[in-house]
Amino acid sequence: MVKLLGVNLKDLIPENAKQDIEIKSLKGYSIALDGYNMLYQFLAAIRQPDGTPLIDSQGNITSHISGLFYRTINLIEEGVKPIYVFDGKPPEMKKREIEERISRRQQYAEKYQKAKEEGRIEEAKKYAQASTSLSSTMVNDAKQLLTYMGIPWIQAPADGEAQAAYMAKKGDVYAAGSQDYDSLLFGSPKLVRNLAITGKRKLPNKEEYIEIKPELINLSDMLKLLDISREQLILIGILLGTDFNPDGVKGYGPKTALKFVKEYKDPIKALNSIKVDWGDVDPIKIYNYFLSPPSNDNYKIDWKEPDEEKILDMLVKQHDFNEDRVKKAIERLRKSYKESIKTKQARLDNWFK
Repeated sequence: MVKLLGVNLKDLIPENAKQDIEIKSLKGYSIALDGYNMLYQFLAAIRQPDGTPLIDSQGNITSHISGLFYRTINLIEEGVKPIYVFDGKPPEMKKREIEERISRRQQYAEKYQKAKEEGRIEEAKKYAQASTSLSSTMVNDAKQLLTYMGIPWIQAPADGEAQAAYMAKKGDVYAAGSQDYDSLLFGSPKLVRNLAITGKRKLPNKEEYIEIKPELINLSDMLKLLDISREQLILIGILLGTDFNPDGVKGYGPKTALKFVKEYKDPIKALNSIKVDWGDVDPIKIYNYFLSPPSNDNYKIDWKEPDEEKILDMLVKQHDFNEDRVKKAIERLRKSYKESIKTKQARLDNWFK
C-alpha cells in the first residue's frame, strides 16, 4: 500500500489561520486521525541509525505498531481522544499515481541498500525513509492492536482524510488529524498536524534538535483571510497538484493560483478556461470528488477497557517487545482511561463526543 502526499498548501495558509499549540490544549477533544498517515510517519521515523526499521526475531517490521502503541498512550495521557480512520479502496483516478509511487519507492530501496553497503549512513537512512511502504499485514496489525487497546478505529470507504473531515463536519470529532492538508479541501473545519511527531526531533544531517508542537489550522479563518470559498480552495489544490493530478498545472504556484481563482466566481468555468492538455486526468471529476467524496455514515465510536492479556500476547510473545515496558505502558493506558471517564462524570458513550 502506498500513501500519497496530498496537496501542499503550506505556503498558502495565512499565519493568522494557524497556530502552534500545546498538546494539553487538546485535552478533552476527540481527533479523527488519518491512520495511514500516522503509520507512515512511525515507519519513517522509528529506525536504527542506518535506516533499518525495528524488526522482531521473525524478521517482521514492528516500527509501525511500536509508534502506534506508545504514541497513542501518550496522547491519551494528555487527555486527547484519538479515533483512527483507515483508507478504503482508492478511487480509479489514483491508479497511475499509485503505480508511479511504487516504482519510485523501489528505486529508493535499491539506493538504500547500496548506501548501506558502502557505509554512507546518513544517506542510507534518508533513502530508507523515502522507500517506506505499508503492507496490508501492517495495517491489519495496527487495527488489531487498537482493538486490544480499546481504541476506536473506523474503516473509510475510500480516503481516510475525507472520512475524518466528514466526522469533523458532523461534529462527532473536534478536528481531523494528519500531516497532509487534504482534509481541508474535503471540508474539515479544523486540522491538527504534528500529532505523530510532537516533541524533540533531530534536523536532517545536523546535530541539532527542534521542538515540534501540534499545529492547529482553522478552515473558516483561512478562507476568510484569503477571501475565497472552499470550492475555490479545491480549485487551488488542483492547480498546485493533488494525488489525482500530482504535477498540477504548469505555471501555477500558490500566489498565481490564488489570484486566478479570484477572477472567477464559478470554479467549473475557471477549470474550463484553463487551456492545457489534462491528458487522462479529468479536473471536473477531481473537483467533484473533493466536494462530495464517499463517506461511511454508519460508524460507531466505541471505547472499551484495554485487554492486557491480548496486548501482551501480540507485542511481547509475537513481536518480542520488552514485557516490563509494555506492562508499564498498559498501566498508563488503563489509568488515563479511567481518570478521563471519571473527570467527565458521564456515561461512557457520552465521554467521547
